[in-house]
Amino acid sequence: MPERPQTLFVTGGSSGIGAQLVRDSVAAGYNVAFTYFRDHEAAVSVRDAAQRLNGEAHIASYHLDVRNSAAVEAVVDRAIEEFEDIDIVVVNAGITRVGLIYSMSDDDWRDVIDTNLTGAFFVCRQFLDHFIAKRYGRFIHMSSVAMHGMAGQAGYCASKAGLAGLSSAIAKEYGKRGITSNTIALGLFGSGMTETAASEDVLRFWKEFCPAGRLGDVCEVARVVHFLGAREAGFINDVTLHLAGGLNTTP
Repeated sequence: MPERPQTLFVTGGSSGIGAQLVRDSVAAGYNVAFTYFRDHEAAVSVRDAAQRLNGEAHIASYHLDVRNSAAVEAVVDRAIEEFEDIDIVVVNAGITRVGLIYSMSDDDWRDVIDTNLTGAFFVCRQFLDHFIAKRYGRFIHMSSVAMHGMAGQAGYCASKAGLAGLSSAIAKEYGKRGITSNTIALGLFGSGMTETAASEDVLRFWKEFCPAGRLGDVCEVARVVHFLGAREAGFINDVTLHLAGGLNTTP
């Protein structure tokens, strides 16, 4: 009997890298549940485009503010009920606020940390019962090379470094339960927030010093997610994989 297709749950799946991950995963034979925050029309567009790529796939989008723990609990429980099973959770939802530390407001700091890090904690915590019960699960956290520090984005850097720490804690606490937790530290990609939030100085730095000689292609992200999420990847745990063309820092 053939194995059933795996199911991904992707936060922040209505735009940028998240949207491409949804489309590529459906095209590769996965079922996909994904969340969006503001843009319902964009979510519908991503869902419809993915469905055209694979008419047999089960795809659903859910409105979610990951900063709200009660909302996370409701959406995760609904997705598990509707899909019957979730195998891979991709923590992708994220925002940034550009500004030097001395001028950063309390609200800007909280918005970034609450979305990128606290929201990730809420999502992972809610899925743990499901993964523990079946003694299987894959957490994949979308971090950034900014985790090593980047001028003008202290909140973003702190949140992305915190994701790696959260992922490591999950791996150590639940590895014996068949659950893996890994982090992908993204470099600069050709679309989505990683490029639009980058300054001209950062773009110039990247194009000059990246050993690969280019920005990343968003299609490359899904291949790494599928690798880390595979059933055969159970011995890959507590890893931070830099998907950055060999340049693992920013100015």
